[in-house]
Amino acid sequence: MVLYRDDAIVLRTQKLGEADRIVTLLTREHGKVRAVGKGVRRTTSRFGARLEPFMVIDVQLHTGRSLHTVTQVETVGPYARRICEDYSLYTAGTPMLEMVDRLVADEHEPAVQQYWLLAGALRALADRTHAPNLVLDSYLMRALSVAGWAPSFVDCARCGEPGPHHAFAVAQGGAVCSRCRPPGSTAPAPETFVLLAALLAGEWETADASDVRHRKEASGLVAAYGHYHLERTLRSLRMVERDDVGTGA
Repeated sequence: MVLYRDDAIVLRTQKLGEADRIVTLLTREHGKVRAVGKGVRRTTSRFGARLEPFMVIDVQLHTGRSLHTVTQVETVGPYARRICEDYSLYTAGTPMLEMVDRLVADEHEPAVQQYWLLAGALRALADRTHAPNLVLDSYLMRALSVAGWAPSFVDCARCGEPGPHHAFAVAQGGAVCSRCRPPGSTAPAPETFVLLAALLAGEWETADASDVRHRKEASGLVAAYGHYHLERTLRSLRMVERDDVGTGA
């Protein structure tokens, strides 16, 4: 019997039989793993509540041919209850889990940067450090950047001409100068560009001070950018509340 231990984030679950559950995990060292939690749906389960989406755990797994088996679980980040009890937090957190599930497509391929990025975003969301939508949009852009699709919000994404610029073209990679601007590109407010750059760089003082109308415009651009590179829409984005201001507390 081959056992191994790793830190993990629970991405999603599905029922298996009468009492078991298949759990999809993003582990720190082993990438995405699917495992069976035996008996976790019983009220007497020792670790059923720890195998819920948004939980950050220390898990021991028994290697199987297709599905691994959970043998031990310890809580590292108890975020599930705090996030699931608040609709704005839940609807902001769910696209994060969906995004990383799409980006880390192959199982057992290490994705250390994606793991730490998601763990930090869930902690910020659960602690209400910033407005839920700001945390979401910052996470989505950073996750895409780690995957190789880093946007530019200052210099021209196509020719590199120093900005700021006034047009945004999803297919070109972000801000574009007047010479590179293709038909159909949008012209966001200058404050929206500032907000997007701040969210990508983690400049939270600037992001927290932004106006709600610029947050909404930024969210639309982030959603379009993600849709283009993933070649599909994140279904859970449709449920996100887009009218929060402040920290969401």
